[in-house]
Amino acid sequence: MMQADDFGFGTQIRKSPYFDATVRWGAQGFSVYNHMYIPRDFGDPEQNFWNLVNAAILCDVAVERQVEITGPDAAKFTQMLTCRDLSKMAVGQCKYILITNADGGILNDPILLRLAENHFWISLADSDILLWAQGLAVNSGLDVTITEPDVSPLQLQGPKSGEIMQELFGESIMDLRYYWLREVDLDGIPLIISRTGWSSELGYEIYLRDGSQGDALWERIMAVGMPFGLKPGHTSSIRRIEGGMLSYHADADINTNPYELGLDRLVNLDMEADFIGKAALRRIQAQGASRKQIGLIIDGPRLTGPNTTFWPINLGGETIGKVTSAVYSPRLGANIALAMVSAEHANIGAEVEVVTNSGPSRATVVERPFYDPKKKIAAA
Repeated sequence: MMQADDFGFGTQIRKSPYFDATVRWGAQGFSVYNHMYIPRDFGDPEQNFWNLVNAAILCDVAVERQVEITGPDAAKFTQMLTCRDLSKMAVGQCKYILITNADGGILNDPILLRLAENHFWISLADSDILLWAQGLAVNSGLDVTITEPDVSPLQLQGPKSGEIMQELFGESIMDLRYYWLREVDLDGIPLIISRTGWSSELGYEIYLRDGSQGDALWERIMAVGMPFGLKPGHTSSIRRIEGGMLSYHADADINTNPYELGLDRLVNLDMEADFIGKAALRRIQAQGASRKQIGLIIDGPRLTGPNTTFWPINLGGETIGKVTSAVYSPRLGANIALAMVSAEHANIGAEVEVVTNSGPSRATVVERPFYDPKKKIAAA
C-alpha cells in the first residue's frame, strides 16, 4: 500500500489538506497543478467515469486556489480582470469567467464567487493569477486587498451528490440553485457550498475554510456517502471532454482568445466598464477569429488514455490544426476529441486526418459538447 511519503518532489510542491486522506483511500498517482499535488489515479479511469455518472465521486481539488479580492473597490477591480459583464452579479452568485490579458489572450477560466458586496473569490484553473492580480492592483489606483486565503475545495459530483448533500446538511440544501453559493457550518467545520463542478454532472463544490480540518471533512463526507455508492475519485477526463469543458494549458492558453473557443457570450464589449483586453477583443471580433475549436470523432482502435502531446490535424497534405484533448468514451463507444483548427476548416461533417501516437487516423468534425449539450444534467 502506498504511504503519503512515497510521493515527493520536495517542499516546493504543496500538499492539500486532503492529501493524506486521498492516499489512505487509494490514490496511486498525482500530478502538479497550481504548485500543488492533485490526485490523478484511483485505479481504472473508466471505472472512475462510471462511478461518477452512475453514483458519485469525491475529488480533492484543493489545487483550485482562491484569489480573494476585498476592499472598497473590490467590485470595480474584479470587473477590470474579466471581459464578462458582472454588473448584475448578486451576492451569493457564481459565474464562469475568462481573465484576459492586453492582447485578448486567456490567462485563466475560473469560477468567480461573490461572497459579499466587496468580497470575491476567483477559483482558479492552473495559472498564477494571484501574481497577475496583485501586479495590476499596484498601479490601478483602486483600494483593494488581494490574497490567497486558507480555502481548499472538494468536488462532490454525480447523480447521487444531491442526496449525500441532503444527508450532510439537511433538506434546505436542495434549494441551492445552479451557480449559487451558501455559507454553512458542518459541526464546527466552516464551509462555503456551491452548485458548481468540473464534470457536467449534478455536483457541488465544498470550500473548506480551515485547512486543519481537511482530514475530518474528507472522512465525514465519505462515511455519509458510502451507502449512496460514493467513491473516492479524480476529475474525469472522459466526462469533461464529453461535456466540452476546457482544460487550461491544453484547450486554451495565453495565445487563445474567447472567440476561437466560441465563448462570445462571456465577452461584453458594450459595457461601460473598461477591462484588460477590451480594445484587442474588439479588434478580434471585427476581424473574425482565425482559428476555431471543434469536436472530432477519431476512427481506429480505441485510445488507451488521454493524449499527452498535441496531435497534428492534416488535410490535403497540410497541417490545419491540432488535437488538444482526446480520450475514448465508453458511453459513446468512440474516440472523442477537442481540437483547434484554421477557421476555414471548422465545418461540421468534414473529414480530416489526425496523427495519433499509433499513426494517422481518419476523423470527422462534429458538434460539441458530445453529450448533454444543453447541460440539463448539471443544471437540473
